[in-house]
Amino acid sequence: MTINQISVFLENKPGQLAEFTRLLEENQIDMRALSIAETQDFGILRLIVDDPYKTVNVVKEAGYICAVTPVLAVELSDKPGSLVKLLTALGEGGINVEYSYAFTARKKDVAYMVFRVNDPEKAVGVLVQNQARPLSQDDLSSLFSD
Repeated sequence: MTINQISVFLENKPGQLAEFTRLLEENQIDMRALSIAETQDFGILRLIVDDPYKTVNVVKEAGYICAVTPVLAVELSDKPGSLVKLLTALGEGGINVEYSYAFTARKKDVAYMVFRVNDPEKAVGVLVQNQARPLSQDDLSSLFSD
């Protein structure tokens, strides 16, 4: 059970992120999560959005280089120790976390994390065994609906 993350390459210069997010706004694309990793010359913008298919089409049409990556979105308890418990379980299960970032939703006492892992299918099993709930693309959409 994975969701689609869109990775976009941006030049590392003033105004590029604003220009990109303006493109999303103009096309009524709603970001759910965002992470940026940068080097001196470019950045990799990682996005979780409401409509990945539409976003990829809009982004490519605007001339950006992008890729879709399957990642895990996970709901876990928002209390001290929840993340370390989850990461320990993944490590003990032989799952390598390549990167991770968090996002929020309007649900009390719950935290949300995105994980890029080496074996998503195996990771889902480990997560479920450890009382963390992997989210589907539909689950993600329902988190943000009014």
